[in-house]
Amino acid sequence: MRDFHFPGRSPVLAENGVCATSHPLAAKAAVQVLEDGGNAMDAAIAGAVLLGICEPQMTGIGGDCFVLFKPAGSEQIKALNGSGRAPAAASAAALRERGLDAVPLYSAEAVTIPTAVDAFCRLNTDWGKLDLARVLAPAIHYAEAGVPVAPRVAFDWPEAAKALSGHGLKHYMPWGEPPAVGTMFRAPGQAEVLRKIAAQGREGFYTGEVAEDMVAALQDAGGVHTLEDFAAAESFYSEPVSGEYKGVELVEHAPNGQGATAILMLKILSHFDIAGMEPFGAKRAHIEAEAAKLAYDARNRFIADPDHTNRLEHMMSDATAAALAAKIDPDKAMDSPEAVSESVHKDTIYITVVDKDRMAVSLIYSIYHGFGSGIASERFGVLFQNRGAGFTLKEGHPNELQGGKRPMHTIIPGMLRREGRVIMPFGVMGGAYQPNGHARFVSNMVDFGMEPQDAFDAPRSFSDNGVMNVEKGYDSAVRDELTAMGHKVAVPDGPIGGSQGILLREDGVLEGASDPRKDGIALGY
Repeated sequence: MRDFHFPGRSPVLAENGVCATSHPLAAKAAVQVLEDGGNAMDAAIAGAVLLGICEPQMTGIGGDCFVLFKPAGSEQIKALNGSGRAPAAASAAALRERGLDAVPLYSAEAVTIPTAVDAFCRLNTDWGKLDLARVLAPAIHYAEAGVPVAPRVAFDWPEAAKALSGHGLKHYMPWGEPPAVGTMFRAPGQAEVLRKIAAQGREGFYTGEVAEDMVAALQDAGGVHTLEDFAAAESFYSEPVSGEYKGVELVEHAPNGQGATAILMLKILSHFDIAGMEPFGAKRAHIEAEAAKLAYDARNRFIADPDHTNRLEHMMSDATAAALAAKIDPDKAMDSPEAVSESVHKDTIYITVVDKDRMAVSLIYSIYHGFGSGIASERFGVLFQNRGAGFTLKEGHPNELQGGKRPMHTIIPGMLRREGRVIMPFGVMGGAYQPNGHARFVSNMVDFGMEPQDAFDAPRSFSDNGVMNVEKGYDSAVRDELTAMGHKVAVPDGPIGGSQGILLREDGVLEGASDPRKDGIALGY
């Protein structure tokens, strides 16, 4: 239990259902769906789509999603991959011929076909209780009526808006400058699109005038996208991957998500006495940073489109973890292993819902960089992700850009299981940080006995691209020690990531937790 002398958040306890996410309006909408007879899947979709209006710099219907879920009455965890493919005519060779060594971030070449809408429609049909019109009603309402810009959203907007161009500026910077806290943001074009989806399902988005508007915008920006590419968008079910850490099983989405990286990182950490270290001391932060460097290097070598990922079992094996752990000097930082492919950022939303029947949903949904590619369609204002920047242009690499392939994805939903029982859906936003964040969260709970809210609140560090970002929550003496070990230490401008989770307690009560690094809350009934 937290010390009530100090500022902080209490966990949210409820019996019938809980939602935890990064914006209060989305949490409220999700709980109302539960109260109206919907299940956790209905509520998660309702909240997620609304987050595209509440946090447009983070996500939207022009993006992708990944979902883990546990059906009611079962402990089996299922996975749905809602990531999109590169257009059929995309080619790494063509970009190399132009002298490029990476996919340009804010370009039509970086736009893969958004597949979250197909995923939401499929999940609603296969697992939901309410019709799509009821599920999308909150997002339609707020897209039309408007949402006051929340503090964290206002903090992100100025930097993220630098990506916007053309129609993107018209739809997401109508004021001519970044909005202040409380400014009303409206998206009437998206309300119209959502009405079409509510009435027609996926066809309302991937065919007809909405698809024509999207394709026209992308072709005008130099893209090779076609109506056929959009019509062919398809999410699919897959088997999750998992690994154990001291009696707790971490379940992750399979590639092309990077979840296996978190499993490998925990396996590396298991070779060290993390529990014997100071939880917020330099030694733990150092070992974690070194483990992350090695795990992320493995990710960059192996993770790609599911049909092209190779040696996944090798990446997740105990022998590989032991060999990598042996490379770590407990007193000295190594040089960062060279990244083969990656352009990372922190702009993602996460939502988790558990209902009265204990269906549990862990859903993550993103347009990648802040405001994605910066390109929006003219009429409806659909803003496109730049997930294609997750490809490499290196010839012969498993993650090489090719038409019809899915890129390596940073977004990963998570779940925890103990002795075969699902105990917690959770997620950590933050682009590249996410596997590190999953490992840190699990370690906080397992090694140091933290409750979920405390585990989310705790300070974070992350070694990324040669710089070790250490949040202000760490003592300055820790930063000095890390510098002495050879880390290039910096205090990041903003906090590292954000997170939410719901603990399914053994006493039957649900315990929701939400990271104060975002505007959101946990809410139950």
